[in-house]
Amino acid sequence: MRLQGKVAIVTGGGRDIGRACVMRLAEEGCAVAINYHSSSEGADSAVAEITAAGGRAFAMKGDMTKRANVQALVDKAVADWGKVDIAVPNAGGIVKRVPLLEITEDFWQTVMDLNCTSALLLAQACVPHMAPGSSIVNMASQAARDGGGAGSIAYASSKGAVVTMTRGMAKELGPNIRVNAINPGMIDTDFHNIFTKPEVRTNVANAAPLKREGLPVDIANLVVFLASDESAYMTGACVDINGGLLFS
Repeated sequence: MRLQGKVAIVTGGGRDIGRACVMRLAEEGCAVAINYHSSSEGADSAVAEITAAGGRAFAMKGDMTKRANVQALVDKAVADWGKVDIAVPNAGGIVKRVPLLEITEDFWQTVMDLNCTSALLLAQACVPHMAPGSSIVNMASQAARDGGGAGSIAYASSKGAVVTMTRGMAKELGPNIRVNAINPGMIDTDFHNIFTKPEVRTNVANAAPLKREGLPVDIANLVVFLASDESAYMTGACVDINGGLLFS
């Protein structure tokens, strides 16, 4: 197991990509602190599966746009396991599709806080407990590169901010802590079940050289790589994973 004895924190870990990350990190030997906002069933079942297999995990509800909630999550992980080695700020979402002229200041701030501020708060809480060799894996998006689909200017902008923040954090936290990001393309998740029409998903998948949507485990496998020493000379990278739809 590549991450035996490590401690990981995954926000938005109750479903889809977040839950896949939780399970893969646990499979590789991590103790995993799981944040969820509304997906208690997925988070609780992940804890049950991990502990049944002899691993260590707990789940905690919290709003990752609130510093106190973030700090409580990190404090419990440190109290239980003494450190943080890996942080995966996965909490986020599009909220809803809103055209440019209908974006309000409140909506803009909500989306920025959900996708970018939440990642900042987790890093600020984790870094004091991270020893040399630790890793932060931010969750950006293909939308950060191509502007996203219709009505997703706020979302794409927030993920673009995550990309830039990743690069700045890599400079500031190196050489002790590596910071990378992932730019997922079309992944088979509730995000697209709710916000993307089926025909659009089919067209996007068919346009990709690999002719399919990605799976949450595809992203989780990349998270494990970026969290491990196998990527020891990578920091500040924003890695595209989209089936070849958009080349780096």
